[in-house]
Amino acid sequence: MADLTALALTCSLTPSPEPSSSELLARHVLDELATHGVSGTSLRIVDHNVMPGVQINMGDGDAWPVIRDKILAADILVLATPIWMGHPSSITQRVIERLDADLSETDDAGRPIMYGKVAIVAVVGNEDGAHKTVADTQQALNDVGFTLPAQGATYWVGEAMQTVDYKDLDTVPEKVASATAGAARNAAHLARALAAAPYPAG
Repeated sequence: MADLTALALTCSLTPSPEPSSSELLARHVLDELATHGVSGTSLRIVDHNVMPGVQINMGDGDAWPVIRDKILAADILVLATPIWMGHPSSITQRVIERLDADLSETDDAGRPIMYGKVAIVAVVGNEDGAHKTVADTQQALNDVGFTLPAQGATYWVGEAMQTVDYKDLDTVPEKVASATAGAARNAAHLARALAAAPYPAG
């Protein structure tokens, strides 16, 4: 099987080195991808100066161009976000806004530049909204050109208005572990299929 790579963008509001539930779930996804021959790396967006805007490069000090290069080099993107006030984090929204610039970028065959790349969404929170958060982020990623695998998301949502986070759990719930494993398995399969048979040029 061809070697594949994955990049996890964690959109936690918590900077490193503080523990992050979103980061932990992203790493669980990368661990599952590794069982399918996918090597992965992770970065926390809040640790980098990603400027607001909808251009590929927003000028001096903008960290996005380097992160974008990492996305372009990867076969699979894992976008991990917490739920805040029923929505993806503001950092997730910033990532999506920066990806907007790639709607008009094409490869050498004239295809949208993110064609052929697979995306998984991972969500954590202590309130309702996981399905809506997945729907919002997957729709945006698909608009940009990413391909979504069947059941290509995983999430954990704790009891509303409580203080237990995903990172505080002694063990990962069986249903969450199963969803994570399935999303990783399907993403690796899809990425290999797209590598072998790319989308046709327009």
